[in-house]
Amino acid sequence: MNKHTKIYIAGHRGLAGSAIVRELQRQGYTNLIGRTHGELDLEDATSTQQFFEQERPEIVFLAAAKVGGIHANNSYPVEFLMSNLLVESNVCRAAYATGVNRLIFLGSSCIYPRDCPQPIKEEYLLTGPLESTNRAYALAKIAGIEMCWSYNRQYGTKWLAAMPTNLYGPGDNYDLNNSHVLPALIRKIHEAKVAGIPEVVLWGSGTPQREFLYVDDLANALVFLASLDDERYNILTNPGQCPLINVGTGEDLTIRALAEMCAEVVGYNGKFVQDISKPDGTMRKVLDVSKINKLEWRASTRLKEGINLTYKAFGDNQA
Repeated sequence: MNKHTKIYIAGHRGLAGSAIVRELQRQGYTNLIGRTHGELDLEDATSTQQFFEQERPEIVFLAAAKVGGIHANNSYPVEFLMSNLLVESNVCRAAYATGVNRLIFLGSSCIYPRDCPQPIKEEYLLTGPLESTNRAYALAKIAGIEMCWSYNRQYGTKWLAAMPTNLYGPGDNYDLNNSHVLPALIRKIHEAKVAGIPEVVLWGSGTPQREFLYVDDLANALVFLASLDDERYNILTNPGQCPLINVGTGEDLTIRALAEMCAEVVGYNGKFVQDISKPDGTMRKVLDVSKINKLEWRASTRLKEGINLTYKAFGDNQA
């Protein structure tokens, strides 16, 4: 990539997509394209094809997706499956038809089997059953990975699938019914502090372990991958192998420890109560990030620092 390369960020207003835009702008890229859902419905194949034919982007970051936490995934599996399949297939078809050079597809660590060995290596994909609460979403993302690999094998494209761990940061969704665990904790703890509520209820046992990646670190990793020299990039997208690479910190903690860290940042002195009638989900999920580390990329934002930045952004939005 050069600073004038035409780059399309699909989902540029979402958590990941907006961070990609910030990172590209920070690095001096000037020819960025984004469309809101109202301007372009990526579930519509004809509109998507017309957009690509008109704009002719050279690089695509496919961050557009229907996302949510355990409750949303468990409650609306049809929507999570169908919406993501349509977006992926339409964008990939149009990108190939218009000669997109590099495409980075953004997946999710939930693609990996529920009970696979830890830390999770890329080759563990499809080696066991998925977590039932988000299986539909995971299968849609697995289809996106296979789509990238299939285009690489059949048509010689150079498309890469990046699998981030749990993301958080500015621009997150704080809806208690649809958000992921960290933004939900920030909101619940903040509201308990403001209202003087002496305790906060946490879903499940609090013992599952999770890894978290500050979203601006993810964006830095994706731009890093997209701008690799041909030799290193071609190794990652060799059609003889699945074009999959993990992006994370390689470190995890329990949900209870995460809640206590959030409480410290927010300044909440109440107690936590575990609602064990609610599901825990996968008991441990931490990525093996040795592949991207060998390319000399590492996450730079420590978790507590990232939560501080996220809480400040949450406070600004509340104001």
